[in-house]
Amino acid sequence: MYLVGLTGGIGSGKSTVAQRLAALGCEVIDADAVAREVVQPGEPTLRDLAERFGPTVLHEDGTLDRQALARVAFADDDARADLDRITHPRIAARIAERIAQIGAAADATGDEVVVVDHPLLIETGQTGRFDAVVAVLADEEVRVRRLVGARGLDEEDVRARIRVQADDRQRRQAATHILHNEGSLEELLSQVDAVHDDLMATAGRGRSAVEHGRTPEYG
Repeated sequence: MYLVGLTGGIGSGKSTVAQRLAALGCEVIDADAVAREVVQPGEPTLRDLAERFGPTVLHEDGTLDRQALARVAFADDDARADLDRITHPRIAARIAERIAQIGAAADATGDEVVVVDHPLLIETGQTGRFDAVVAVLADEEVRVRRLVGARGLDEEDVRARIRVQADDRQRRQAATHILHNEGSLEELLSQVDAVHDDLMATAGRGRSAVEHGRTPEYG
């Protein structure tokens, strides 16, 4: 099995890259979806969040009130650190379970390319677990325009989210492959196809992309 970490800041186009890799035959695990799973009612994570931040982070039906949690958990650095301490290990463990399930499947051949789509791959210190790391980069102003214009998000909120994520320098340092997404969708998909070809070739040779001694950039 060849493990690929896919990361990029909010508005970078990372989800589009993940969708393309899935369409090309890669197994894709969405860390955001896993993060939603581990806070469902009955999960230890939800219980621990309520104990740390109070019952106001829950709706009347016992589900997580994400907006209420964000208000208290991002109020200061200590609160955010507690949020990370409670959630990140559970998310990582659930992702590891999914990877193990893929490897143990009856039709597994051993040469599957498994992509973990994780917006906080660098921030959580997990890049070393992967054979390759693909980073999607885009200029901050481009990302802000996308999120404010296409999704209707508040500009101040978008910039605040960008500030707490890794910057492009950190992504470059961690990446084995870099995609630039400041042009058209067709240009991005062409880059993804080229990265996919390289990952498949490297996986077939049974060695890590970091052994290339280079960080290919596309776009």
